[in-house]
Amino acid sequence: METARTAFRDECARLDGVLRSLSPADLDRPTPCPPWAVRDLVAHVRAGAGRLADMLAAPAPPRAEVDAAGYFGAAKFAPEVDAARIDSARREAREPADVAATAAGFTAAWRATDAAVGAAPAGRLVRTRHGDAMTAAEFLLTRVVEVGVHGLDLAVALDREAWLTPTAAQVITGLLTGGRPAPAGLGWDPLTLIGKTTGRMPLSATERAVIGAAGFRWLSFGG
Repeated sequence: METARTAFRDECARLDGVLRSLSPADLDRPTPCPPWAVRDLVAHVRAGAGRLADMLAAPAPPRAEVDAAGYFGAAKFAPEVDAARIDSARREAREPADVAATAAGFTAAWRATDAAVGAAPAGRLVRTRHGDAMTAAEFLLTRVVEVGVHGLDLAVALDREAWLTPTAAQVITGLLTGGRPAPAGLGWDPLTLIGKTTGRMPLSATERAVIGAAGFRWLSFGG
């Protein structure tokens, strides 16, 4: 739990600083996650970062049924779920509308989760909004993915260098690859590995050949 919590805190604090540096016009920039503008994507990340606080306030399920990797199943990316996710973020993005309130909303959300995690007993179980029963520690890993990977999307939208923190990069790459190293022939650093495996960067013919020869596989969101 502590590794995930440290990564979550580090990545949220970094995004916190970025959000406070935005201009009003930045909030309406398009993102690589259409049809979301920056304000919509931030609303989505804010909701995701704060979700565990409410989950920990609810009764615990009797047993864990999925882990962090299992959480990212095909049902989470069905067309109707995607549509609801997009609409929800766009509705939430209308309020608050300015930079200060947008940043403050994200700060309140992730700090509420961090406080709830700190107060939770070891091994605490939670139920997700999709009905999955899992440990809070495993769900927190999914929050690191949400904040970190969407942070890469926000960096593209804002024309800034990626700000992914080392602790979040370690958690995300470990989850994506099941803790296995990428083939040395790929020469991928953590940012490239995340970009390639999440479809944010295209694979070259050479990379496909190396991957095929090595039998390298990674977590496929929705697969």
